[in-house]
Amino acid sequence: MIVDPVMLLAFIPAGLALNITPGPDMLFCLAQGLKGGPRAGWAASTGVGLGGVVHVTLAGLGLGALVAALPGAFDVIRWVGAAYLAWIAWKTLRTPLAGGDAPAMTPAKALRQGFVVNLTNPKYILFVLAFVPQFVDPARAVLPQFLVFGSLMILGGLVVNGLVGQFAGLLRKRLQGGTRTERTLRYLCATLFGGLALRLAI
Repeated sequence: MIVDPVMLLAFIPAGLALNITPGPDMLFCLAQGLKGGPRAGWAASTGVGLGGVVHVTLAGLGLGALVAALPGAFDVIRWVGAAYLAWIAWKTLRTPLAGGDAPAMTPAKALRQGFVVNLTNPKYILFVLAFVPQFVDPARAVLPQFLVFGSLMILGGLVVNGLVGQFAGLLRKRLQGGTRTERTLRYLCATLFGGLALRLAI
């Protein structure tokens, strides 16, 4: 087998615990579902998953470890991610989530933004580099093991974040732009995105 069956059984609950832990990816899918409906929520989750594919592949090839060993390169990733989250916070604050003249978030745009959000998420990079190797058997081919464990982690995230986005998308139908509920959700999402950007920056 490509991976040790015992390690595989140990990895599944650990990966699931990560998937259900709220983070930037889940928050992003929630916001995109509110702005574009269930399809946008699932598209955002798919984009997040594609960003995860890049991280896992780089880690398996050893390039991820190289990035972690170069503080300058890691800082670039961190600042890009912080700036992007700050931009999303501003856009969320200025744009009604639903109703009225609010432009709906298209699935294609949600997918692209989800990819960038996860690609510049240092938490995901650190998790892949610090956690996944604990389940890798050095006596076996490393890259295939990374891809197996990474695929399971990405698949779990795709389902969990997609369901969060779908729930938010269904909630969108009950919102009208400019209502107190809509403004509260919009300000909350913008504040959370801004907080995440600040956390990355400092």
